[in-house]
Amino acid sequence: MAPKSTIDREHILHFLRTKSSRPLSLKEIAKTLNIHKTELRTLKRILRSLTDSGDIYRTKSGYYGLADKMNLVTGSFEGHRDGYGFVIQDKSGERDIFIPPRRTMGAMSGDRVVARIESPVRMEGSIIKILERGQKKIIGRLCREKNIFYVKPKRKNVPFYILVSPKNRGKAKTGDTVAVEITSFPTASSPPEGRVLKILPDVTEPRYETELIIEEYSLPRRFPAPVLSEVRELTEGRKSRRRVDCRNLLTVTIDGETAKDFDDAISISRTDAGYILHVHIADVGHYIPWDSALDLEARRRGTSVYFPGSVIPMLPEKISNNLCSLVPGQDRLTFTVEMHFNKEGRITDKDFYPSIIRSNERMTYTSVKTILVDHDRDERGKYGYLLESFELMEELCDTLRKQRMKRGSLDFDLPEPEIVLDLQGRPEAIIRAERNLAHMIIEEFMITANETVASRLEKAGVPSIYRVHEKPDTAKIEELKPIFNAFGLDVKKSGIGVFHSILRQTKGTAEESLLNILLLRSLKQARYSTENVGHFGLASKCYTHFTSPIRRYPDLIVHRILRDSIGKGGLSKKMTGYLEKNLPEMAVLSSKAERTAVEAEREIIRAMRVWFMKDKVGDEYAGIVTNITSQGLKIQLRDFFVEGFLHVSSMADDYYRFDEKNYRLTGRRRKKSFTVGKEVNVRIERVDIEERDILLGPA
Repeated sequence: MAPKSTIDREHILHFLRTKSSRPLSLKEIAKTLNIHKTELRTLKRILRSLTDSGDIYRTKSGYYGLADKMNLVTGSFEGHRDGYGFVIQDKSGERDIFIPPRRTMGAMSGDRVVARIESPVRMEGSIIKILERGQKKIIGRLCREKNIFYVKPKRKNVPFYILVSPKNRGKAKTGDTVAVEITSFPTASSPPEGRVLKILPDVTEPRYETELIIEEYSLPRRFPAPVLSEVRELTEGRKSRRRVDCRNLLTVTIDGETAKDFDDAISISRTDAGYILHVHIADVGHYIPWDSALDLEARRRGTSVYFPGSVIPMLPEKISNNLCSLVPGQDRLTFTVEMHFNKEGRITDKDFYPSIIRSNERMTYTSVKTILVDHDRDERGKYGYLLESFELMEELCDTLRKQRMKRGSLDFDLPEPEIVLDLQGRPEAIIRAERNLAHMIIEEFMITANETVASRLEKAGVPSIYRVHEKPDTAKIEELKPIFNAFGLDVKKSGIGVFHSILRQTKGTAEESLLNILLLRSLKQARYSTENVGHFGLASKCYTHFTSPIRRYPDLIVHRILRDSIGKGGLSKKMTGYLEKNLPEMAVLSSKAERTAVEAEREIIRAMRVWFMKDKVGDEYAGIVTNITSQGLKIQLRDFFVEGFLHVSSMADDYYRFDEKNYRLTGRRRKKSFTVGKEVNVRIERVDIEERDILLGPA
């Protein structure tokens, strides 16, 4: 009888990392590791699994090696409608790799791929293998040319038409909006093929856009029966001897006017040494055990998705709007981070514990701003018993914010659009979302609580998830210098120092928002990781997400890890093993869910902007150039929070050429030039509901 197998994934990976200097064949690996012939099947299975996951690469001649030793990388592909794309590497801190159109191997946005770096200097490469397909369903319009049917995708990052054979068309007719399942993915020489899953209603009203985007991004509509069954069994948690009773503290929530899920509350007091701040967060983890139906569904969703007038919640309403919502006058179970500060805003002591609170008031950002900034007599009289707390919050917020800016945190005060709907769900206004002092207070306190929790977990040495943000590519920063020079800004500094220099020089100027957007484009996306590499944007050495467990799954993860790690005996061996095994995948899934939610939310904003401008064709407006390409100018209208595109073909007064080095569009004959920030007058030429585009012409 052959001995029990002693080889596993980690065994093979360790061998290839430390012992092999070149790719090896199956026979060489087996011989070197002295693997019994009865274990060859197990070895083949492990090598296949490692190849499928991208941990190792198998050459055409059957040799196995580590990707990074073979000038290969794994990552996620982000495509562009023009055919090219970028590979965002799995490895933290590495630059994105540009993939020219002919080297994508038919990859689509969201695919996990293996790429070969062809030019390390330009960071250009070729995709050589697709590990996992990210998009299996596409939304688009069914079109026909002669006897060939195809679907034209709505999403701009899909550069292919999907062929549909007559037998896979079902009852769909030319012109129908359909959901199509990809049955054969694209290759370097052939387009994708698909099967019509369903015919979607034509978007004759703005409210249908939400339904279309839910379908387009495969967002969940309903909670499965097992989840609802678990929810029905949930009851309000009772006071426990192991919970600290914080009901005697003066406690408030501060949220937006339309908020329904209140997952954070604040208590603050002054001491001789400085301040004591309690950040109470809804104890969602108390109701959701690991791997329960509720937990698995929250993990799958990853985050709540917010649309104008509606939300796709991560958790069922009974939890988000009832059991875990910190409504005033009701006892609620919470997890508290208690922080003691000196007068300079440095933490001198901290504690973490399960608690029970009873919120005194449900405040809004507008109301707190009216009290602190406008000094409104009526509002101050109404909440007189809270005035001292609010003034202390402002005081501590200012101190903490100055500390954060001093250490190098970036402050992008970027305008965010807010869609105002009428009773029929049509956009009646697009305004700049307010960000006032009250927003800054809550933001500062939540950042501090998140940092404090992250530091506690890292110091304890327990497996956890961190919110990480790598430093930007210096090459991308250098590319922006000509634009900054065009604005007359001093950009003598190089690398990351440019960020602080530009933010400081443009603070309070008319160009501030515009240049902030350009800087933001050069940054990497923040993500979740089990490896703490710091948070560049916040200048934080250690950061996580803890304060929103109702709407973000990583926060729920961190809550339960913190609870178990501070409990008697700390984290058990069993739980430690569970976390070490599962957290990496949870981090990847959460990052992916977040990106999907952000894309879906941006897409609905685009759609609503187009519907808002639908009846304004022919009208003229002043605008400002926000981006330049060889195709034309992206222009934001002054009167509305709306962007449109002015194509060079519409600029009939000259032939315009894109000067990439100086980032400007210049006429060949008259030398008239357009730079970012230039004011222009434009006319609304066409509003394309289907493409979600606003096309402009010169006024």
